[in-house]
Amino acid sequence: MSREELPTAQILVVDDETGHAEVMAEALKRMGHVCTVVHDLAGAEEELRHGGFDLVVTDLKMQGEEDGLRVLELARKHQPSAETVMVTAHGDVPTAKKAIRGGAYEFIEKPLDLDVFRTLCARAIETVFLKSSNQELRQRIDEKFGFEGIIGESRAIRELIQRLKMIAPSDIPVLITGESGTGKELVAQALHNHSKRKNGRFVPLNCAGLSESILEDELFGHVRGAYTGADKDRQGRFEYADKGTLFLDEVGDMPAAMQAKLLRVLESGEVVRLGDNGARHVNVRVVSATNHDLKKLSDEGDFRSDLYYRLAGVTLHLPPLRERPEDVPLLVRHYGAQYAKAMDKAAPEVADDAAMMLMQFNWPGNIRQLKSVVQNAVILLDGSKKIEPRHLPPEVREAGGPATAGDAPRTENRGVASMDQLEKNAVRNALAAAQGNREKAAKMLGIGERSLYRKLKEYGLK
Repeated sequence: MSREELPTAQILVVDDETGHAEVMAEALKRMGHVCTVVHDLAGAEEELRHGGFDLVVTDLKMQGEEDGLRVLELARKHQPSAETVMVTAHGDVPTAKKAIRGGAYEFIEKPLDLDVFRTLCARAIETVFLKSSNQELRQRIDEKFGFEGIIGESRAIRELIQRLKMIAPSDIPVLITGESGTGKELVAQALHNHSKRKNGRFVPLNCAGLSESILEDELFGHVRGAYTGADKDRQGRFEYADKGTLFLDEVGDMPAAMQAKLLRVLESGEVVRLGDNGARHVNVRVVSATNHDLKKLSDEGDFRSDLYYRLAGVTLHLPPLRERPEDVPLLVRHYGAQYAKAMDKAAPEVADDAAMMLMQFNWPGNIRQLKSVVQNAVILLDGSKKIEPRHLPPEVREAGGPATAGDAPRTENRGVASMDQLEKNAVRNALAAAQGNREKAAKMLGIGERSLYRKLKEYGLK
């Protein structure tokens, strides 16, 4: 974003030297910005409390030695999205650096070089607008396509998001079920972010593959001398997550002995560190996840039923990606833009034939696998503006490839007899998700409206 492209910014200029304040304001006005000028701390406080600013430019020393630092504090309190530039004399550079540590964007020394001053302010304003743009974009994506990064317009995802919003504010334990790679930790994080505990910690722990002794130490901590090598006290995850959320991933793989110890903590709200006698009270919301059928395991005696019911206050199920193919184009565009930005590339479109292949693939690794496929495709773009079949791995191309004469129907990835049937199902699903809106359905499929119209005629769909 060049200086000429910057939107008009609202700027507050604070300086007790009237002439100096007017020079700074005039330099900024010539860039097309709107400036409000005040000459003391009281005037700055009044404007910051009741106005709306993108940038604050303040002298460090005015009537008071550190009035500028007070302006910075007020700006951070009342205008949290604004940036602050500190103007200082040469001898006050150490104090100006203190202001940087306190949240100021930058400082500039007197006498001002107006070109340097304008460039510095332009960079600060650009930072403000970019942060605002990214926040608004994320909000629009969440409002239109999902929630807290959970992307999708399928019925299953809409229902999941609706339930998630309802239960997030409570302290009820939540069990998240679903295949590996479906995004269970993302859902757990969303629950935390929209709970009353959002200012506390979100502490994850993967229980898979950990022995009983390691898992016990991770969860409950230890005191010095509890075992060889324990040279100092250590908090466990429960204590570390106090007043926050503890996320136990793959809880179904927890050893049986640890299940009893976990149950005791959930019932009492107290943990005992290894090697200690005293209990410590903790206030933690537990969210757990598993790719197993935990109810079936508990019925068969392979998981404690009393612990299962403690963990499963509410159960949220994440459907596998193959059951919501209409969400695939949204996910591909979302991650495609994300990876392209990280590689300083333009966000790619998806060619019609590539979009169909992506929708028809079975995705045994779910979203985790899709992200990997999209990342590789973006790496291989080599100047192309579209993700095309040649950018996709062989297994994805084969899932949507045309059958040749005499070939048996391929079912290993698609579970259906022909590509035509798969395509017809994909179009039908997208139309259902879009409630009959052709423009919306075409976007979900990653194809043009004309292409969709031809396919509707071809397959006899309304």
